[in-house]
Amino acid sequence: MPQDVPWRGRITHTGVWKRPVTGPRTVRRLNVDGDGQGDLKGHGGPHRAVLVYQLDSYRYWQEHLERDDFVHGQFGENFTVEGLPDDEVCIGDQYRIGEALFEVTQPRVTCYRVGLRMNEPQMPALLVAHGRPGFYLKVLTEGVVEAGDEIVRTRTGPEAMTVREIDALLYTSAHPRAQLERALRIPALSPGWKQSMRSLLDDRDTGMSAGNSGLTGVSGTPPPAWQGFRPLEVTRITVESASVFSLTLRAQDDSPLPPALPGQFVTVRMRPDPQGSPVIRSYSLSGTPGAGTYRISVKQETNGAGSGYLRRHVALHDTLEVAAPRGSFVLRTTPGPVVLISAGVGATPVLAMLRHLAATKDARPVWWIHGARNGSEHPFGQEVRTLLAELPASHCHIAYSRPRDVDARGSDYQSVGRVTPALLSSLGLPAEAETYICGPVTFMDGLTSALAADGADPSKVHTEIFGSAGSITPGIAPTEAPAPHMPTVLPGPPTGPSVTFTRSNITVPWNAGYGTLLELAEACDVPVRWSCRSGVCHTCQTALVSGQVDYDLDLVDPPPGGSVLICCSQPTADILLDL
Repeated sequence: MPQDVPWRGRITHTGVWKRPVTGPRTVRRLNVDGDGQGDLKGHGGPHRAVLVYQLDSYRYWQEHLERDDFVHGQFGENFTVEGLPDDEVCIGDQYRIGEALFEVTQPRVTCYRVGLRMNEPQMPALLVAHGRPGFYLKVLTEGVVEAGDEIVRTRTGPEAMTVREIDALLYTSAHPRAQLERALRIPALSPGWKQSMRSLLDDRDTGMSAGNSGLTGVSGTPPPAWQGFRPLEVTRITVESASVFSLTLRAQDDSPLPPALPGQFVTVRMRPDPQGSPVIRSYSLSGTPGAGTYRISVKQETNGAGSGYLRRHVALHDTLEVAAPRGSFVLRTTPGPVVLISAGVGATPVLAMLRHLAATKDARPVWWIHGARNGSEHPFGQEVRTLLAELPASHCHIAYSRPRDVDARGSDYQSVGRVTPALLSSLGLPAEAETYICGPVTFMDGLTSALAADGADPSKVHTEIFGSAGSITPGIAPTEAPAPHMPTVLPGPPTGPSVTFTRSNITVPWNAGYGTLLELAEACDVPVRWSCRSGVCHTCQTALVSGQVDYDLDLVDPPPGGSVLICCSQPTADILLDL
């Protein structure tokens, strides 16, 4: 059963410590009696009820790792078996063991906990690189099993794709179309793996990729158009509301800037004090994608270092250092309706989407829903009305929380109050729509939950976070997370380049004692995402705004240009990470 295990100063809840049992056990739909999974997001469920690992792989790893201390259950498996090698067992194969009937559904999920159990941090990567992951079984018929039972194959899986073959199809850089299509024709393949195969296939169809979309879940976004920063000239400054202003930027040689996808952002490096550290901020693009120029819209925050500098000190024909457009919060080319929801300056990325829809005369029904305090704090009001009028099937609802006497209900706004779940329910939004939401985190979380409760497909609800994204730290006991800060414990004096976490506004001198960029981020309490911690799962893939890194191992599938796997890399020059 799962237990709490001390790990790196934290507690991880895990069921990876298995031990052999004697006598019969009943296998049920979700697990074996007396067994449990600690992290039900990454493990468990009907398609991952029973994990299988082979004695032949035990013998292989004993020789490869030069160890003789293995015991049954060493790899966290439920069934330790003689036979059933990963290069012969196929997805969809069915086996009778004792009274129970099983079906092979997917390879093992790469996870740091098998490395923890093995006392070998690189084990998740080794399992993939050496083609010995093990696999999961779905329980088709519950029943009693015990050690010594014969394993009888009762059915061969369609397409005859082996566990090793489909594992490599996802985790390596080779994704042949024919193989992806074969995988998707296997009914027994688990839903998560099917979604990964579809993402990889979609990337082949669009010709755009942000790396291994089957692992990252990010598809249809190309690598950044340039590395690092380039100077762009300010050609227009526009006041959009009492607190929001826009800057239009162009290339200094007047050549067209590479088109951004609607919804993406750019990172700007400013130097208010030439002798001090630069100020780095990211701003969504709010102009028409493909216009040849970029428009950023900025909310002037009280005491905001970046917004204050741009508002008070940047003039026409000044230059700004700008990184290439990035971001996966982009308009999809799906056939259904589009719903764009925002609050305040959160309108900027969805405005770029609306501009694209209007420029292409998109025939899909489009809903624009926005919340503002009143007319003086309502940016882009007239601009949005003009764009919506160019669309054949548009709907608009503006909510003012504190309208002024001069604000006209019916033309300037439609309702008093905020954009709330109750308001969305009253509008009769189509459940099949692709929905894009941008605003404060609580605003997005509340509306996302409300849309799901009203029948929306969660995979079709997309959100954009201006600050740090939420952490993914599977199995780690939750604790109150402090705000990002400089490290409190230093491994030694600075010996390397600087590392800037742009969303957290922290720059830290590097020391090799940190180990990896992920460990440095953790020392600063910067929100991070990871799972395998060995360069395989790509959960930690992060945009590398500028700089260079080295890796401390041979990667199974390197990340695309402009990205870095922080779990196994170190900086070789000053770097900026989108964290």
